Amino acid sequence: MSSFRKALKSRQRDHKERSQLGFRKQLGLLEKKKDYKLRADDYHKKQNTLNALRKKAMDKNPDEFYFKMVNTQLKDGVHVEKAKEEEMTDEQKKVMRSQDIKYVEMKRVSEAKKIERLKSELHLLDAEGKQKNNHMFFVDTKHEVEAFDLATHLKTVPELVKRTFNRPTVETLEKKSIVGAVDPKNLEKLAKQRKHQYEILSQRIEREKKMFVISQKIQTRKDLQDKNKKVKVKNETTNSAAIYKFEAKRKR
Repeated sequence: MSSFRKALKSRQRDHKERSQLGFRKQLGLLEKKKDYKLRADDYHKKQNTLNALRKKAMDKNPDEFYFKMVNTQLKDGVHVEKAKEEEMTDEQKKVMRSQDIKYVEMKRVSEAKKIERLKSELHLLDAEGKQKNNHMFFVDTKHEVEAFDLATHLKTVPELVKRTFNRPTVETLEKKSIVGAVDPKNLEKLAKQRKHQYEILSQRIEREKKMFVISQKIQTRKDLQDKNKKVKVKNETTNSAAIYKFEAKRKR
């Protein structure tokens, strides 16, 4: 039986779709069943959607209300919430400004205390950018100027002459043992740590300055809420607040 089916299948021709007739070529390609099926499915899908929307509109409660109906607006086809305007009195705004000033001032004082603590630890002895000090020696004769030896005059060894701090004398080195790091690697490590501490100190000083400017600007905005007449003397910059001259008003 299977051989008979194979014989029939070998004699059958391949099915070919009919093409567009010659006198109808201006109408384009002849629509096949698979094309019609896709078009029909798309049409029925759209019709079902429209019917569902019509039913939803018919079943809708006319008294239905949501707050977003009045709190949103349409922008580029998308519902976006309207910006809410905060209703505050001038007195409330002043209180809020004062709270902001207190917070910023508290942080600024905290930074100032940290700066003082760091300065007391580092002493700013070898800080980068620090103004170089001059040490002037006076002698009586020209011969003493030519024969002047700095290490001998300071009573220390030549290796410690360039130091601006921790420069013990020869007598101290002979009588007392050296306390602390002596190895060059340890000294280099300590120098790096000291440099890092100076960088932190400079960052804290810069932060404290910025907070001071911020507090000044907040105070200026708070003062502007008064109804006294005023004239701007200087515009606001990144490093300073605006300066206003207020009319003198006698207090009762």
